[in-house]
Order: sequence, then structure tokens, then C-alpha cells
Amino acid sequence: MKTRTVQRTQLVPHTIDGRTEMVLDRYSVEVPVPPRDWDRTVLAAVTAAAAVIGAACVVWSTASIGDLLARATVAPAAYAAATVFDLVWLSCMALEWLARYDQARAALPRRTGHWALAIAMAAIAAHGWVGDQLAIGIVGAAVSGLAKTLWTVVLRHHAKPLDNRTQQWVDAQRAQAGGRLAMVAVRRELTRAEALVEAERIAISGESGDLPEFPDTPQDGPETPEEPATPKPYGPMTLTDAVRTALSAGITDPDAVFRYVRKVADANAKEESVTRTLRMIRKAS
Repeated sequence: MKTRTVQRTQLVPHTIDGRTEMVLDRYSVEVPVPPRDWDRTVLAAVTAAAAVIGAACVVWSTASIGDLLARATVAPAAYAAATVFDLVWLSCMALEWLARYDQARAALPRRTGHWALAIAMAAIAAHGWVGDQLAIGIVGAAVSGLAKTLWTVVLRHHAKPLDNRTQQWVDAQRAQAGGRLAMVAVRRELTRAEALVEAERIAISGESGDLPEFPDTPQDGPETPEEPATPKPYGPMTLTDAVRTALSAGITDPDAVFRYVRKVADANAKEESVTRTLRMIRKAS
């Protein structure tokens, strides 16, 4: 059995002048080397070969279809459009790969890829026919067919189909996760709609900006200075709006502004954020 040397460490006691400390000690061990997984190696090699063949197929079909389309338009546009023919069925194969655990979802990209391949092969054959070289056109179309066939076989080897019960369980879990994800956007939309309705109501009723009045002089207010009354919030408020509202209501103490922001805007607001916003607003005014 083949082995390989592995460096490991362990804590060992080490004493100097009567004081013992635990230190790391390195040592080597021989561990068995697992046998080579030839199946995996062969599959990786075939996948790499399929990738190379696919790249060559794209180059050939782009050159062929691009030359065909260049008869009717400028060459850059013709060759750019020619790349679409192969990129469509290659993209469908990528989607089929992503759905390799769900055969029902993989069926649509597989069928679409076959149709896209047939159209690309027909375009390559048409290029040969237009140039009085039908045989070359047919052989060139076969290149795309062989590349697609090889990729189909490779994907079948990589696919891991699930049994019926496991597939139902996966579908149920996917549906629950998808529902929770969808509710994020739905709640955001509802919150936005409710905020717009509330803002419209406030604008129509004329309540906006009606903040409580505070004494202009110390004689009009209480004899002992107290923190101004907390203004009533109107509609959804951002952190910046809450700071402005507090300042306009006469609340100048940073701690009082912070408490007001947490009460009417964001219960999880950070003190440094409120302080920074307060400083920016005062500097701007």
C-alpha cells in the first residue's frame, strides 16, 4: 500500500527553570494513499474534451454562418449575429446542467437546445449550398451535431436523477423557500403602498408640519428648564427626517434626539449614526 508523509502538530509540555508551558510540537506520520479514482479521472478528461470540442464548434459555426450573413450586411454585424446560433444551445445545456437533479425542469432547456442546434446546423448547411459546396456544408453542420451529442452524453453522466418521493420532498422545500423569497418583495411593495396612502392622507388633511408650539421666552415656559415635549410623528419617517423634526421642535440635546429617533423612526438606530446626522444637519443650516 502506498503511503504519504503528513506533518501534524500536538501540544506537549515544555519546562524551563521549573515553569511548564504547553507548546506545539511537529511530527510526521505516514498515512495510506487512496487508490486513484479512474472513473472520475476519465469523466473529467471527457468533460475537458467536450469543452474543447464545443469551443472549436463555436469557432467553425461562427465563421461559416458569419460568412453567410455577410452577404447581406456588414461583416461585424454578421459575425456577431452568427455567435447567437451556438450560444443559444450552449446556454440551454448550461441550464440543463443546473437542473441535473430535476429531470422535469431539465426537459425544457434540453428540447430548446435541440431546436437551436437544428437551426444552427441548417444555417451551416445553407452556407455550403450557397457557395456550391453542399458536401462541405453538411460536414460542417455535422460538427455542431457531434459536439451537441457529446455534451448530451456527458451531461447524462453528470446528472443525478432523484426518485419520486425524494423529488417531491425537494419540490416542497423549493416551494417553501421560493414563497419566503417572494414575500420579501411583496412586503416591500405593501409597505411602500401603505406609506404612499398615509402620505396622501396627511397631504389632503393638512396635518403635515403641524408641530406642537413651544415657548419663545423663558418667562412663558416653566421656571425650571426641562426637555421639550416629544413632537408627534406624522407618517413613516427616516432617520434623517426624525432628526430634522426633533431639531425643529426644539430638541437639541443629542441624547434626547437619539431617544426620539429610536421612538419614531428606527428602534435599532445606532447612536453614532444619529450623532453624525445631527452634526451634518447643523453644519448645513
